[in-house]
Amino acid sequence: MCISQPSASSRTRRLLKWTSSFHDDRRGKRSHASLDYVWSKFFLVAGLLLAACQAEGEEGVIDATYRFKKPANFPEPTYTFKNNPVTPEGFQLGKRLFFDPILSRDGSVSCNNCHQQGLAFADGPQHPFSIGIDDRLGIRNAPPLANLAFKEGFFWDGGVTHLDFVASNAIANELEMDESLANVIDKLNQHAEYPALFKQAFGIDTITSPFMLHAFSQFMVMMVSANSKYDKYVRNEGETLTDTELQGMRLFEEKCGACHSGELFSDFSFRNNGISTTFSDEGRARITEHPDDVGKFRVPSLRNIGRTAPYMHNARFKTLEEVLAHYASGVQESPTLDPLLNGETQRGIPMTGAEQTQIIAFLETLTDYEFIADERFRNTQ
Repeated sequence: MCISQPSASSRTRRLLKWTSSFHDDRRGKRSHASLDYVWSKFFLVAGLLLAACQAEGEEGVIDATYRFKKPANFPEPTYTFKNNPVTPEGFQLGKRLFFDPILSRDGSVSCNNCHQQGLAFADGPQHPFSIGIDDRLGIRNAPPLANLAFKEGFFWDGGVTHLDFVASNAIANELEMDESLANVIDKLNQHAEYPALFKQAFGIDTITSPFMLHAFSQFMVMMVSANSKYDKYVRNEGETLTDTELQGMRLFEEKCGACHSGELFSDFSFRNNGISTTFSDEGRARITEHPDDVGKFRVPSLRNIGRTAPYMHNARFKTLEEVLAHYASGVQESPTLDPLLNGETQRGIPMTGAEQTQIIAFLETLTDYEFIADERFRNTQ
């Protein structure tokens, strides 16, 4: 990020003005005409110009560590960067908030409780449902966090449509942090360190919720996962896929690509994928209140899918083998079952056992080990 151009230009103008006065001296408008004086002033000006150039170069360097960059094989981001550009201070503030349990009512739960970096910011298999304050059990499996800058809706039911409001949902949810935004802001304003950090990030003297949410977003939009084996293969970066993985990719595109489409491996629609005949959790219908949406949930991205077990909104399946077996022979009928899974002669997706194995081999190539080990996102508190 280049933040130094105005001050550097001003500094340069001052030096040029001084240089002009140096030439005026040589024309005799002033009385200092000795050779020693001229040379001493020349070296002084030259030294200052060199120092100015060095300073401009240092300040003008764009720090790629905190610069959002769209991967070449990705679509355009949906996040509104013009309203909230990422800065080093904003990113670091958002990171600190992400790992700080101060957001919860009793200071016991942070975002990191359910979103762990080693698991592509999903929850662990030991917690199929999110565990919040007072050990309250959530109703859904925590989704992984990655490539959030490219999404148009969030959560399994799409109840939030902008990333800036994702954190507030978790804070206020009685099964997660059970805290009000007003109390969080009050705690942050009274904290020994946060007021100064917000001042550095946003130039404000009093912390307010929009700035807190913007800090969160600056941290989360940088969670770009795009360096898996698959990515390097499609970008011709010297990576190759095995015959099994290539065959799995062909089968995946044929049998799964209608829903898990594009480079994010999701069309982000809401579908009933036949995991039950009845739904105590109505999914998308909780938002739309429309009976046609009962049992429909967001089609998840499959990036890092090999690290994010268990699977489905209700953590129904522990392994990818169980997931593929479900689509091959376990799809159940219900009024809103997705038409793609409800054929005239067979429900589900016809797949042999060998084909399922090959598809899983391909899915494993979507694991981005650089992302899950990225030092920028590591908990250092």
